[in-house]
Amino acid sequence: MLRFVIRRVLQLVPVLFGLSLLLFGWLRALPGGPAQAILGERATAERVAAIERAYGLDQPWYVQYGKFLARAVTFDFGNSARTHRPVVEEMFRTFPATIELAIAAMVFAVGVGVPLGYYAARRYGTWLDNLTVVGSLLGVAIPVFFLAYILKYILAVQLGWFPTSGRQDPRSGAEHPTGFYVLDGLITGNPSASWDAIMHLVLPAIALGSIPLAIIVRITRASVLDVVHEDYVRTAEAKGLLERTITRRHVLRNALLPVVTVIGLSAGLLLAGAILTENVFAFDGVGRFVGEAISNRDYAVLQGFILIIATMYVFVNLIVDVSYGLIDPRIRVR
Repeated sequence: MLRFVIRRVLQLVPVLFGLSLLLFGWLRALPGGPAQAILGERATAERVAAIERAYGLDQPWYVQYGKFLARAVTFDFGNSARTHRPVVEEMFRTFPATIELAIAAMVFAVGVGVPLGYYAARRYGTWLDNLTVVGSLLGVAIPVFFLAYILKYILAVQLGWFPTSGRQDPRSGAEHPTGFYVLDGLITGNPSASWDAIMHLVLPAIALGSIPLAIIVRITRASVLDVVHEDYVRTAEAKGLLERTITRRHVLRNALLPVVTVIGLSAGLLLAGAILTENVFAFDGVGRFVGEAISNRDYAVLQGFILIIATMYVFVNLIVDVSYGLIDPRIRVR
């Protein structure tokens, strides 16, 4: 197993190198350039040239790329042109919110999607199966931002069951040592603050997790339908094994490989959908901050945030690869 993990980690090196090269080239190809973004309306030819000299933007691309890599290794991405604060500080401020939201959305998608897909497959052709198929189609078809507005209007504005926006009630007086509001309430001995943070997470998590939920339901259903007709499942049933034993040891374990793949890929959907969801619910996270950086052409923020987000996505897929070896031991020896 250790050799399998080491092999997968070594395969990440060229991926991360190519990723950094693509990001570097893409940002340099954008119109206006970093100097224009820094100067804004005050940009003149002389000032642009002075900024390019000061930041080394007039040097050959390979020299700039080498400096970019050296600074990226030390997490030195410069300062935001909009907030004038170090990009790393903005990361520590916004990433906890998005990670918390993504975890809540994934827990919702997996916790509902896998059981629902399994029971729909085991009751193939019944009303539950048909309802699940139709519901999953709707989940994929409805845009995240539209569902977010509907949930907010009905459950928050009209019924008042959930908060309309933000991460926490500012009147709660909560302390935030880590930036993860649910965890912070538990650490500081303020469970009411944790509960308030959870209530603020419910609607954004449902909206953000709707598309991954629909995909997980469909993949789980299809995978279980394939597995339940295998000879080893029929043999287990003929031997008189308990249904829960057949489900746990023979059906779910063999059906989980494609489901785990989808769960890993859904991490990208969560990060993409976070921009829209966080804007609807005024959730101060990475998606909202990067959206503002795109509008303001904040190159330092885009460079740092995109690189870190892409690296996180690569490592999520590493975890998925390692989980393959845990689920199916045959993969470890390939």
